[in-house]
Amino acid sequence: MIRIPAKTEILDWIAENPTKTAKRDIAKAFGIKGAARIDLKRLLRELEDEGKLSKRKSSYRDANKLPPVSVLEVTGADDDGDLFARPLEWGGEGDAPRILMVLKHGDPALGAGERILGRLSEVSGEDHAYQGRLIRRIGTNPLRILGVYRAGSDGGRILPVDKGSQKEWTVAAGATDGAKDGELVEAEQAGPKGRMGLPSARIVARLGDPTQPRAVSLIAIHQHGIPDHFPDAVIAEADRAIPADLSGRTDLRHLPLITIDPWDARDHDDACCAIPDGQGGFALWVAIADVAHYVTPGSDLDREARKRGNSTYFPDRVVPMLPDRLSGDLCSLHEGVERACIAVEMQVDSAGNKTSHRFVRGLMTSPASLNYEEVQAAMDGEINDKVAPLLEDVIRPLYACYTALTLARADRQPLELDLPERKIILNDDGKVTDVAFKDRLDAHRLIEEFMVLANVAAAETLVAKKTPLLFRVHEEPSTEKMEALRETAGAAGLTLAKGQVLKTAHLNRLLSQAAGTDDAELINIATLRSMTQAYYNPENFGHFGLALQSYAHFTSPIRRYSDLIVHRALVAAHGWGKDGLTPEDEAMLADTAKAISDTERRSMVAERDTTDRYLAAFLNERVGAVMGGRISGIAKFGVFVKLDETGADGMIPIRNLGSEYFHYDADSQTLMGSNTGVVIGLGLRVTVKLVEAAPVTGGLIVDLVEIDGKAMPQSSGGARGKPPRRKFGSAKKKAAKTARKVKRTRK
Repeated sequence: MIRIPAKTEILDWIAENPTKTAKRDIAKAFGIKGAARIDLKRLLRELEDEGKLSKRKSSYRDANKLPPVSVLEVTGADDDGDLFARPLEWGGEGDAPRILMVLKHGDPALGAGERILGRLSEVSGEDHAYQGRLIRRIGTNPLRILGVYRAGSDGGRILPVDKGSQKEWTVAAGATDGAKDGELVEAEQAGPKGRMGLPSARIVARLGDPTQPRAVSLIAIHQHGIPDHFPDAVIAEADRAIPADLSGRTDLRHLPLITIDPWDARDHDDACCAIPDGQGGFALWVAIADVAHYVTPGSDLDREARKRGNSTYFPDRVVPMLPDRLSGDLCSLHEGVERACIAVEMQVDSAGNKTSHRFVRGLMTSPASLNYEEVQAAMDGEINDKVAPLLEDVIRPLYACYTALTLARADRQPLELDLPERKIILNDDGKVTDVAFKDRLDAHRLIEEFMVLANVAAAETLVAKKTPLLFRVHEEPSTEKMEALRETAGAAGLTLAKGQVLKTAHLNRLLSQAAGTDDAELINIATLRSMTQAYYNPENFGHFGLALQSYAHFTSPIRRYSDLIVHRALVAAHGWGKDGLTPEDEAMLADTAKAISDTERRSMVAERDTTDRYLAAFLNERVGAVMGGRISGIAKFGVFVKLDETGADGMIPIRNLGSEYFHYDADSQTLMGSNTGVVIGLGLRVTVKLVEAAPVTGGLIVDLVEIDGKAMPQSSGGARGKPPRRKFGSAKKKAAKTARKVKRTRK
């Protein structure tokens, strides 16, 4: 039977081991395992309730002692010139202890009021309880504030833009950076409380009119509560990281593992190479940055990464999951430098089937960091000097391996949606200058296919080794959503098979019918909307969209916490070190899955809202212009139109359609006029006039000018509110018939 220690024993051990105060450290010290951890948790909670311990994040310490690393405020020098500080967090009895700062040669001078991160050691027999050494000045990582500046007689104030926040900041006359009243500003904390007890701030950036595009992403960050400021302890931990060496790793530096990314990418977390096996197959290597080596379980970096869940991408900035020291440096597979990685070697036969695979923890050096466009250009005959030495031995084998994989992909039949991706182009002032649609190159598809295969290999390995992990789950669509898709397809004169177990092949057949027609985009959008939202789960329910039994995210641990968990699981499964998945990680998998699924959705909504606002700002100067589009949605309150040129979504309020009553039929997704009998259905080509563009909300209001090439019929003035007598079944047939007439090849 496992012996549970007495409370006094726990307190004595914590006092002797101040740097090992996490629950798992205490459990390990006393040999507590399994169900006995519940008793330990109860004891620690009782000690906390009794005031003998205080819980700091996930660790325990004596409430009357400071942790070894603390945030301090410098109080100034005494008459002898000795510099003292006080802790900013103190939960013990009596006054906070004094801390004598012992500065080393080369440390910067510290002044009263400065906040620092310090390493403490306890002393006795002195008029101070601790000695402190400087780790870093917190002033180098100040708290950032976003708000609207209001000028006053002596400086001014910053009013928050955060919803529900009432906290204001004062700005001294010399710290306004010339900001004007009503401007959106970014500021940083400037010191302790100032006038009227409000904290003081220094304006560091003027962002202009809050309704202008440059402010859009910052507003979204604050509106959706996306953490964009790293705590000081996280920055300090990242700054202490040093590059990994070859110790305990497989040497992969001889492999030509190149990175292929967007031209403006700041980090490179995946690299690949394909080595022909002489029989039509390949040894395909995919190497991923070893983030688990630097972000260890329970660390400050780990807690912050879990809280963020993922990086968030906006047209003008990225809110990263990890500090730049890691995401842009040590965990980025830069050209010509040694980098730690976890790599998988996959044997692919001539038919594109993965016949075997193995994982290694290695050290690599990438010979080149390339972008999609230059790689594709080289394959198309336009070869630059950087790509030329790699073309025959590195790049062509990658394309040959991809060609083989497309054979297996055709048999598997993952969902083949064809939706153009928009790219918002900004000038130096943050104003939208253009909205372009990205080209889909084979170079993009190649990397995507390699990453999918590596993710499958990770899931299969961990399932085989019976190691807990987070699966990427995508369940099949509901019956109701499939019926709605059938209605949409029918209105376009297309068919989706009914009465059988749904497979992605059935949906691909529908998409193939629509390809090359004027209905292609509508059917692709409708199919996407019928899908369920993918999420993370420790249980495996398969991935419908990719037509895969087991799937996990392994390839982007710099920007997704889910991938970091999978990396730790691989470390634990292979016995590669002490930085693998811990019992605490395993116990929290369900909570982690829920948390990061939520942060992923939060980022998606923030990114979408930002795109809508940028588009509204872009179109704000074109109010009154006539534009072409296609009806993409029908609701009781109006009609949604996707505009051709920008892909933006405008809305026609029901009141703007005319004076007659419009009956909404949810089954057929149509609106039918009570007097004119006009049927407005999904997919119809329309001409609209832009009447309102609101950058603050991202909303676009348009008026209907023409429908299906004809002017909108005018009501004869019959009684509003009376639906037509005809049966609505005939309305469905008319909607389908009308849509079938509109068969133009997409431009």
